[in-house]
Amino acid sequence: MSELLRRFSIPDSFLELPEGRVATWRFGSGPDLIAVHGWPLHAATWRTLLPGLSQHFTVHLLDLPGSGKTEWPGPVDFQVCADVVRAFVDSLGIRRYGMIAHDSGAAIARVACAGDERLGALVLGNTEIPGHHPPLLLAYVVAARLGLAGLLLKTILGGPLRTSVLGVGSLFTDPAYAGGEFGELFLAPLADATVRENQLKLLRSVDFDLVDALAAVHGRIRAPTLCVWGPDDPFFPVAKARAMLPQFAGPAELMEIPRARLFAHEDHPDEFLDHALPFLQRALGARGVATRSALTAETG
Repeated sequence: MSELLRRFSIPDSFLELPEGRVATWRFGSGPDLIAVHGWPLHAATWRTLLPGLSQHFTVHLLDLPGSGKTEWPGPVDFQVCADVVRAFVDSLGIRRYGMIAHDSGAAIARVACAGDERLGALVLGNTEIPGHHPPLLLAYVVAARLGLAGLLLKTILGGPLRTSVLGVGSLFTDPAYAGGEFGELFLAPLADATVRENQLKLLRSVDFDLVDALAAVHGRIRAPTLCVWGPDDPFFPVAKARAMLPQFAGPAELMEIPRARLFAHEDHPDEFLDHALPFLQRALGARGVATRSALTAETG
């Protein structure tokens, strides 16, 4: 295990809230950047981007309720998670920050930072789109509410089928990616009933009315926004993502990573950083931007 991954085995600190304890980490130096992971992941999903990001930013990470090292016995939904993200930002005592988020974490992040004048930049990976209800996601939600998703997660995601289109293989350019370190970090733990149940809390709570309400949320985000998209994503089509850009109160743009899918930041980290780092540097005033070669040198 790399030194970076060992860091994630023990949180740097816990944010103590009335409802639970939120695991947090801090890397690097420079302008503040908060990273919010998606489902069914945890903060270690940023491991491939951290060497590049931490050269230029103080990167603050957290495990959302129901995920990773966070201890959260109560209910979990998008609003609960958004409240936790906002409390995390407030606890840092910072005057200005950027935010980078993906998948469900990017929906949560948008709710958390809307109307916050401290927000200086927002980077979104493939994520929920107002007015778009992916049939596959809807099927997962129904299965979770009927009590069937736990068995599916255990059988498919935690087993040999995880690299197939029935598992999560379709979420990466190369389906085999799900069987490597990604599988060890995020999928194999789902064989544990407690881990599985904690992750299912968010899935059961998915509310498409809240997803549609993101259009109004966008109208309260004045900071520059960059969407970095995998155009082959089976959940969130790039054309609909482009169509939502005018909803943002501030300037918004979208960049594509050819052949990338849902988790582009995972299997295409260098391309993701090529788009995200210059944007964040311009918006937040960080020192010189890392190049792809710098990321390669850092990660070895």
